[in-house]
Amino acid sequence: MSFETPLTLYNASDPHATFLNTSCFDLLLIEIVPMTYRLVSELSIPLEDGDTTMDEEEQREAVFRRLEALGNRVGQGLVERDRPRFTDTLDVIKFLCKDVWTLVFKKQIDNLKTNHRGVYVLTDNAFKPFSRMSMQSPPEAVIKAQPFLWFPCGVVRGALGSLGINATVQAESTELPGATFQIKTVPLKT
Repeated sequence: MSFETPLTLYNASDPHATFLNTSCFDLLLIEIVPMTYRLVSELSIPLEDGDTTMDEEEQREAVFRRLEALGNRVGQGLVERDRPRFTDTLDVIKFLCKDVWTLVFKKQIDNLKTNHRGVYVLTDNAFKPFSRMSMQSPPEAVIKAQPFLWFPCGVVRGALGSLGINATVQAESTELPGATFQIKTVPLKT
């Protein structure tokens, strides 16, 4: 039980506002990766010889696609409701770092860097889904934690896509509980 004052991003008197318990969301993030691995193995398409087994790399790629697609839809839904108008890409990224990240992970991004050429690096030094992970060796933990970054990558890409920015999002972690997200915007062809 927490005695902290809850964050209110929406007007509590709004009859259409929906809220999600933080514990439920944490449990969803913990279970979504193993569930997706199970789903991919159960739905694997038989090969020509009737064998349905995938090698490890194929399975990781299929899990990545599913988790990223789920996150993409969540990200789209998050910004559909209150879509502010922005003048440039940096304002959209700042909105993502402050408002969207706070809505999803209950804290803002710790650091934002850009090269002003369409590449943005977001650093979260205490990435919430990693805060409860523990392993015997740190290198093992970083490898096991990588799939848990795929869903948030999709959330970021979906939110940006809904705000009119086509981008690729990659994430990595070199030490838990930190995570770094790299956003590369794709310029629109005219």
